[in-house]
Amino acid sequence: MRTLVLWDIDHTLINGGGVSTEIYASVFEHLTGRPAEMVAPMAGRTDRAITTDTLRHHGIEPTPELMATFTATLAGSFTPHQFQTRGHALPGARAALEALAARTDVIQSVLTGNMRPIAECKLSAFALDALVDFEVGAYGMDAVDRPPLVPLAQQRAARKYGGTFGPSNTVLIGDTPHDVRAGHEGGSRVVAVATGATTAANLRLSGAEHVLTDLTDTPAVVQAIVTATR
Repeated sequence: MRTLVLWDIDHTLINGGGVSTEIYASVFEHLTGRPAEMVAPMAGRTDRAITTDTLRHHGIEPTPELMATFTATLAGSFTPHQFQTRGHALPGARAALEALAARTDVIQSVLTGNMRPIAECKLSAFALDALVDFEVGAYGMDAVDRPPLVPLAQQRAARKYGGTFGPSNTVLIGDTPHDVRAGHEGGSRVVAVATGATTAANLRLSGAEHVLTDLTDTPAVVQAIVTATR
């Protein structure tokens, strides 16, 4: 039986160096003609939710037309160079992705709050994009909240690769309690990594099956992922 491995991106695989917040603010000002007072919290959330909350904070109704314009402009504003200049792949990320990509019993993709073009941009900035199958991932415009993204990725993987995917053969890797909740409510096991703002202790309290300090011990990362579904 193959295991579907779904990676969060920001603060799990890469650190974007604050680029995303700046681009959100720039797009907001470009489309509304006024500076953004704030950008909604991003950690563990979807682009759909972040955009909606940012607009509403400023008293602007997120109509379907405005959401379509905002998100299209947002997606077109990201370039790999921005992340290469300001960000970096997190230690151990490449080795972990390569180790899993080499296994015939693993299908590897992403489950992220980013829209797909932004997800591809961020990973391509550090040449990590070829190691995941974006076609079976789930993204920040697929749903407002993260839990529904899990069954969506499972369905996409089943259509492409055959078989069925559920909690017994799906693992989500992320760095926030939002990721843990998404996995458990959506139907997967969770390996949490304390590479973001949440401590390992709090990730354990959130209920992750395994908690890692970081991704630097490749055998330990692979072991945690392949045993999470047992």
